[in-house]
Amino acid sequence: MKRDFIQLFILIGFTALLRAENNSISTLSDSDTLSSKMANHIDLDEIVVTATKAMKGTPVAYTNLSKEEIAKRNFGQDVPYLISQTPSVIVTSDAGTGIGYTGFRVRGTDANRINITVNGVPMNDSESHTVFWVNMPDFASSVENVQIQRGVGTSTNGAASFGATIAMQTQGMSYKPYAEVSTAGGSFGTFKTTGKVSTGLLKNKFVFDARASHIQSDGFIDRASANMNSYFASGAYYGDNTMIKFQTFGSKEKTYQSWNGISSEMLKTNRTFNSCGMYTDENGVTRFYDNQTDNYQQQHYHLMATQRVGDFWNMNMTAHYTRGKGYYEDYKEGAKFKSYKLNPFINADGKEVTKSDLVRQKWLDNHFYGAVYSANYRKDNWHLTLGTAVNNYDGDHYGKVKWVKNIQNLDPDHEYYRSNGTKLDYNAFVKANLLITKSLNAYVDLQYRGINYKIKGEDDKAGALDIHKNYNFFNPKAGLNYSFAKYHNAFVSFSIANREPNRNNFTEAAVDERPTYETLYDYEAGYEFRTDRFHVGTNLYYMDYNNQLVLTGKISEIGEPLTSNIKDSYRMGIELMGGVKITNWLNWEGNVTLSQNKIKKFTEYVDDWDTGEQHAIYIGKTNIAFSPDVIANSMFNFAYKGFSAAFNSTFVGRQYIDNTSSKDRSINPYFVNNLRFGYTFKPSFMETITVDFTVNNLFNEQYETNAWVYSYFEGGVRKKDDGYFTQAGTNVMGRLVLRF
Repeated sequence: MKRDFIQLFILIGFTALLRAENNSISTLSDSDTLSSKMANHIDLDEIVVTATKAMKGTPVAYTNLSKEEIAKRNFGQDVPYLISQTPSVIVTSDAGTGIGYTGFRVRGTDANRINITVNGVPMNDSESHTVFWVNMPDFASSVENVQIQRGVGTSTNGAASFGATIAMQTQGMSYKPYAEVSTAGGSFGTFKTTGKVSTGLLKNKFVFDARASHIQSDGFIDRASANMNSYFASGAYYGDNTMIKFQTFGSKEKTYQSWNGISSEMLKTNRTFNSCGMYTDENGVTRFYDNQTDNYQQQHYHLMATQRVGDFWNMNMTAHYTRGKGYYEDYKEGAKFKSYKLNPFINADGKEVTKSDLVRQKWLDNHFYGAVYSANYRKDNWHLTLGTAVNNYDGDHYGKVKWVKNIQNLDPDHEYYRSNGTKLDYNAFVKANLLITKSLNAYVDLQYRGINYKIKGEDDKAGALDIHKNYNFFNPKAGLNYSFAKYHNAFVSFSIANREPNRNNFTEAAVDERPTYETLYDYEAGYEFRTDRFHVGTNLYYMDYNNQLVLTGKISEIGEPLTSNIKDSYRMGIELMGGVKITNWLNWEGNVTLSQNKIKKFTEYVDDWDTGEQHAIYIGKTNIAFSPDVIANSMFNFAYKGFSAAFNSTFVGRQYIDNTSSKDRSINPYFVNNLRFGYTFKPSFMETITVDFTVNNLFNEQYETNAWVYSYFEGGVRKKDDGYFTQAGTNVMGRLVLRF
């Protein structure tokens, strides 16, 4: 406690010095000149993300979240939970709290089909295609804004946008110096502390910012603890037409695994049970391995240069490097020595021992680097963007055995597999907006994307690997946007996207079972009516898939669940959005998505344990897994003389766990309500003091957000193993924010 006060005192003193420095600068310049320079600097910040974001008039369905909106929601949960009430988004958490391993879907599209960038730099893992938010704790505290594009969206860098795009921009220039300390605590031993500081604009040229955060939680699920540290730092130079910025952010996390879920039979009896790390000791007592953990650290480095060239052109280039390394450790009962390249031994009874309990670690050691470039031209009725990027990934996958029961002389670095994956990903795109009339805007977006992917070495399941794949994709997009009668806006668009298989699609299949790429044809139309006090809008979409990759129940030759291409499937829906300013201190926002998500002709494959074969069951037209027909959100926001409050509600319809539309293998609909309230003081000795509280799951809904299932026949009867991911009941968090 004493050290915390000392740190706070130093932070206050440092900020006071920065304020004095800035004040001395301000006296040298006219206030209008400073205001003009500030606006100029902010424009330079915006150029960084112009190429990858949809602007006003772009015929795309998108939602923007501002820095202020994000800050209100940021009690320590991961980014997916901060965007959870935007249209068509559903979220899930392994630990049940939104901290640690979290994920999300948009229009039913899973995370490894969603493109995510920070300042135009790809965040998706090159091989799995997903973003592990556990490696980005409290990143929201350094985000200026977030744009969620639904559908194919506009061309961007990195992984294919195959259903949605999340474009994040890190914090921009702070004209004034500040320091901010926030701390939050609440249910399940959750605690978050964040310190932020900025020099403000020094000499009208330089800005330096920094953040450090710590988050810990025991989790709602048993032993689902998380201990995470993160940082963000940046330094920028602003000239009249030039910005050069270096930023770095990273994290280190240790989380206890809660990846299994609980069986459907336990949902009413023990909703917090966690089977990860469970084993039976020599006395027949059930125990849990205390280091069944995930351990990873990751650092990102971005060097950005922005140049305004005359009145009509501007350019941006970003060089980036990401370093990631870590492992997860688990306890394996009765592991076969052969699978871990261990030699059998003769025990005291003279018997050969070929299996035993052991502890293993599975490692990732990754490098990701490259450059992204864009040039923007705007004059009269034209807005043209040229973009290109080259990114390279080099990652090692390897496993170690750290301990074996009854073996004394084990090599501490004993490896049982190692492989290397490399991926060169490059693209170029051109986007053109032409204002045909004062009301009608035409949009064309053409992208070429090339991929060279190799895997060599050994896999722990697939054995020897020698995979080399090349892909060349052309992804065109076009649309019209029409603004009329002052308050009305409408658009139509058509887009094509192609996506390559991920690493698991290759390693979990034999050579002749490996899938091909997927293609999406996306048809969109939207309308919005907006005034100062009222707005309503709708988006219609039809997403037509060719060769979509799904689990069918097939088992590959190497015994893994096989992801297969299915010829015809689609997602079709309507997104309705609206809002009204009821009074000057009360407003309401809401959205609802109604959809149908279908595979046209589906055949399920089910293991038969009696015969060792599989049954092929033709189902025909069926629902796509994890794609609810209804998603709805309601948000009331109150603000009056320092007081603020929000009451938010979310409804998610039934989600099927597999592609059979079986209610027995589904997640029940749920309706969850959250309440937030607080007050902001403005004392004379500092800028603000904010105290606020949030009550999540106000009415203690018992619900699940994710699950898995394995079906089989035994004795002629269909049975299943499954795992459901239960979410926390009513829980609370309180937060104190001091800003100087």
